[in-house]
Amino acid sequence: MTTPTVEELVLRAAQKHGIPGPVGQELLAESRPCLHLVPFQDLTPDQQRAARPAARTGGLPCLPDGVDWPDGRDPLILTVDCAALPREALDIELPQDGHLLFFITIEYEPESSAVLHVPAGVRTTQRSATYEFDGEPEQVKVYQPDVLYAVPGLTVSPD
Repeated sequence: MTTPTVEELVLRAAQKHGIPGPVGQELLAESRPCLHLVPFQDLTPDQQRAARPAARTGGLPCLPDGVDWPDGRDPLILTVDCAALPREALDIELPQDGHLLFFITIEYEPESSAVLHVPAGVRTTQRSATYEFDGEPEQVKVYQPDVLYAVPGLTVSPD
């Protein structure tokens, strides 16, 4: 299912490139809307003028008081600002505000992962990457932070 905004963009692009209307409709029937999270330099000049940060890769998590790293101490790979996502481009329900934090080990086949929703207005504290395990100091891997921007797109069926 595509949203009216995505349908309009696809059909307009198809027409601009000389693709017959029925082919554009077939593409729409086999696709779903998505958001691509991209760095600022990958945005078009028009997109850059209206850009609002929507996510951040890496860094340290800001978690509510009393909430620690998820079990397994997987690194934080992505923080998404739910309020910054363009709702008109999605066909799934996501929280209206707050942040989604994604924790997973990406170097190996993941054995665990976690997604936490931190509602807007909840007091948070940035967590340290160091911790103690069996009396020994350990360190969670911390990826370099980078700001990302949401760009509406489509995922197309591999068929």
